[in-house]
Amino acid sequence: MRLFPRDRDLSQPLECVELVVRASDFGLTVEAVEMRLDQFLARHMPWRSRSSVQGLVKGGHVLVDAATPEHPTGAGQALVERRPGRKLRHGSRVVIVIPQELRVPLAARAAGVEHHAGNQFDELCVLYRDRACLALDKPAMLAVHPSGRHLSDTLIQRVHRMLGTQDLRREGRPRLAHRLDRETSGVILIGLDPRAHAELMRQFEEREVEKEYLAVVQGEPEHQGGRIELPIGRSRGSRIQLKMAVQMDGQEAVTEWRVVRRVRGYALVSCRIGTGRQHQIRVHLEAIGHPVVGDKLYGYDENLFQKAADGTLTSEDYRVLELPRQALHSHRLVFTSPETGARAEAVSPLAADLQRFLDAHS
Repeated sequence: MRLFPRDRDLSQPLECVELVVRASDFGLTVEAVEMRLDQFLARHMPWRSRSSVQGLVKGGHVLVDAATPEHPTGAGQALVERRPGRKLRHGSRVVIVIPQELRVPLAARAAGVEHHAGNQFDELCVLYRDRACLALDKPAMLAVHPSGRHLSDTLIQRVHRMLGTQDLRREGRPRLAHRLDRETSGVILIGLDPRAHAELMRQFEEREVEKEYLAVVQGEPEHQGGRIELPIGRSRGSRIQLKMAVQMDGQEAVTEWRVVRRVRGYALVSCRIGTGRQHQIRVHLEAIGHPVVGDKLYGYDENLFQKAADGTLTSEDYRVLELPRQALHSHRLVFTSPETGARAEAVSPLAADLQRFLDAHS
């Protein structure tokens, strides 16, 4: 049973989300994987409490593929599972069915959803396009793909709407070649057909893409620039599962930075990354004593991250953060076009909110 056709039109409401248990995600062998269903879901939905996740399961909104070591028959059938303690193995397929009231069409405004300033459905700014790929200027506070609480208005859904039915049928479904955090603005690259998408993904994996970010950081760096070579791994001391940290046994990570502009108490820095570890720039800048302004996970009390996820940030919290989002901007990507074979460049000017922040502290 294929619940998620590869070429599903994402301009339509999202009905379900599929997750697969993979041993590599937990650093375990295939044989060692044995995880409770509610623990697995909590890992993938860190903004939800454990009781909330259990309520989702008990409410009949979660299906589990019957073809697991626990139930070897019924291959390919995802059955409703109401037991939060159901054990999952490597290869188990978990389907979260979105409640009907949350299936919001793209054309409908979702009440209470935080979004980029201005019209929620403003047209996307195209920075580069040929027949194989598309580079867009992503607004801050826009999720790139449907997941979690952000189901009805995401970057990829806007792309499907922008291209229209004819382009989608001719070119195949566009797919993200990489990801940006919801709060991060700037250049993002999309493959317009399967071959182009695979080639762009290869370029990212083999570090052939030049990536430059701009960040507004706390404090004025003593030096004009430098090179950070600190390995990154999961933060062992944090209760936030997705938080990373400098770990001597972590993965190699290299960030080159330089000061672009200095203002009172802050600086705008350019960061070029040779590796693409999760939260790399944010972790590295915090490690040298200059965390990104507005970053709720690094440089401040990490409880701000949980409060933001719960929608309970106070005016005092925002005063501490100084910006409602992390001051990180994807400024420039240089890649090889899968169509022409020539190097191509996409550049996004510093986002207006970050420019205003710097000007206000000049």
